[in-house]
Amino acid sequence: MSNDEINEVSPPKLALGLHNWAIEDPGSWRHLFDRAIAADRAGVDQIVVSDHVVFGENLEAYARSELGGRDGGKQPTGPDGQWLEPLTVLSVIAGMTSRIRLSTGILLAALRRPVVLAKTTATLDVLSGGRLDLGVGIGWQKEEYEAAGLSFKDRGRLLDHTLAVCQVLWRNSPARFDSDDLHFDRIHCIPHPVNPDGVPVWVSGTINDRVLKRVVRFGSGWIPWGPLTNDPTPGIGPLRRALLLAGRDPTGFSIRANLAVETTSDGRIDLAKTLRPVPRLADAGVTHFQLSPPLPSDFDDLYDCLLDVVASFRTVTDQFQRTVPAFPN
Repeated sequence: MSNDEINEVSPPKLALGLHNWAIEDPGSWRHLFDRAIAADRAGVDQIVVSDHVVFGENLEAYARSELGGRDGGKQPTGPDGQWLEPLTVLSVIAGMTSRIRLSTGILLAALRRPVVLAKTTATLDVLSGGRLDLGVGIGWQKEEYEAAGLSFKDRGRLLDHTLAVCQVLWRNSPARFDSDDLHFDRIHCIPHPVNPDGVPVWVSGTINDRVLKRVVRFGSGWIPWGPLTNDPTPGIGPLRRALLLAGRDPTGFSIRANLAVETTSDGRIDLAKTLRPVPRLADAGVTHFQLSPPLPSDFDDLYDCLLDVVASFRTVTDQFQRTVPAFPN
């Protein structure tokens, strides 16, 4: 196959970020579920929720990229912010929806015992009809690992170990696993996820050797982090090359980018400005576009707003046919 040959890919997808957190106790989380239901009915492709298990009090660490945070970033709550466990949230939402995909973005997977995480995620995937996307990352907060009795310095290795165990249990029955940390043989963890390959894993991180190795080994998708969050273009070429070198076809590999939400003078989302980067990013290889716009509280208004968002997104993308080189330069 020459460099001139191309592979067709599916149209870009729209993801809605949901705040499964609050600065203070909201009294009710009905607004969270209303947004998920409205998104499902309006045609949004995916919802995304985030994860923190506990907080320490050194929240300034979030702004330190060398720890896994984001330069100049600010954690959206204090240490006493309300954070709902994401897989539990998605389990409730799964029973309220019928078609929208359910994603973590990201889950600190290494904080969970691998065998329990394999069972939990397979259960959620089966009960939702195969709609789970498991976005994972290493996180930035040392205190979360310390509270779980785990080494923050080893968080990358711990994540790899967790994913390896999950994929063995998702795919095999009986399953066998052998490493320096864990050994088991003739273990059955049923039900398996709907997809025979297991729950799709989306690996988050900046593009470096460790992340590329993790993506190639475990990933169905990539969630960019740091300076590439809104524009992952510089990382897409190296990512595709790494997949090809490992004998994997990059066609169908998912890449998510955040859309910076532009608003009008009255605080509503300016769809024309917000969606302006979509054609360029889709042409570069982005497959999923996530946004967290200001949304009305009334359900009917919320639903109408999301209908407008979806319609505008489809107008931008439905006529767009993206092809990617089979062997990118």
